[in-house]
Formats: sequence, structure tokens, C-alpha cells
Amino acid sequence: MRFVNNDFQENKEPTIGAAFLTQKCNLPTRTIKFEIWDTAGQERFASLAPMYYRNAQAALVVYDITKPSSLTKAQHWVAELHRQASPGIVIALVGNKFDLAAAAGEESPEDADAAPAAEGEEVNEDDGSDARRVPTKTAKAYADEEGLLFFETSAKTGQNVAEVFTAIANAIPETSLKGPRGVGGQTNLSGRQEDARVNLGSARPEGAKEGCAC
Repeated sequence: MRFVNNDFQENKEPTIGAAFLTQKCNLPTRTIKFEIWDTAGQERFASLAPMYYRNAQAALVVYDITKPSSLTKAQHWVAELHRQASPGIVIALVGNKFDLAAAAGEESPEDADAAPAAEGEEVNEDDGSDARRVPTKTAKAYADEEGLLFFETSAKTGQNVAEVFTAIANAIPETSLKGPRGVGGQTNLSGRQEDARVNLGSARPEGAKEGCAC
């Protein structure tokens, strides 16, 4: 919502099933149109997710920097994308809620760090603390190991949100972009500044309409 509508809702309800949004990203040589499927994170919807990402050109896997378990789940989704998504998919690992770390005095996502729990020490994620629990270095090292783009963002303040999508747009090979709808719904890029369609999720459920959050 921050990327598409420059909007943030403090108490936004969780996504049910999936939501569909579109937004354009203007690059110096071309314009990318993102077709974005926001898939639900709840376990009961996990079996539906492959329908949306199977033929996607890109994926954002987002975790919460205040919850170590969310990084573990993010690693699971990265493994699933490698296993089931397109071979050339561009994946960005995104640590969200940096505004909470900034409130604790961290200078920037690049410099931010935190001491992990000592060996054998349990991390209580329900203690009410909003402090960072996932060190930047830990997540960045994992992203580098897996060949992922890496950003820390704040949907609340907008920090680095547009930068994530710009980096993805630049990382997607031009030969894999979908152009304006033609025969079969796909057309290759044929000129400068041509609107190129990029699916972050591929399958629109039968009967869904453009812009429909089904």
C-alpha cells in the first residue's frame, strides 16, 4: 500500500487469500508495470501461494526485524521459490519495521546491528518489546549466500520502499519482461519507454477482474 498508494494504516487487517494491485516504476530507459499479488501469510493459505508466484518474474519476501521467527519463515519461502518458481526469478529479502529500530537509536539500515541471543538463550518474542531482534548482518549474510537483493524498510515512514521496487525493476532481464497485452497476453519489449508488464505473481483466479482483490 505504501508503494502503490503512498498509504500506511497502523491497524491494517491481514490479507485474506490474496490481494491484487498495480503500480508503475519509471526507469531511465523503460517503464515497468508491476502486477503485484500480496499473498496471505497465514498457514491455512500456504497451499494457495504457488498459484500466484509460479510464473512470477520477481518476489519480495518480507520479515519483521523485531521477530526472529519471521526470518525463519522467510527462509522457508525463499526455499519454496527456488523449488517451485521460475528459474530466473528475482528475489528480494526485505526486513520491515525499521522505524522501530530507528526509534531505538539506530542510524541507518546499512549500519544497524544487534547482538543475537547467547547460545542456549531463548528469545521471547511476546515480551512487548519493539527492539530489533534480527541483526542486519545476519539477514544480509543469508541474502548474499542465496543471491538475493536485500533491503531494510519501513512501510510506516516509507523508507526504502520505492528503492526495493526500483532495484527489482533494474534486476529483471529485459528479455523476460512482458510487454503490453498482445496475442496470449504477452508481448516482448519493442521500443524505448514502452510499458512493460512484470508479474510479481502470475495467476489471476478465474473470474477475477483487473484491480480485483480476490
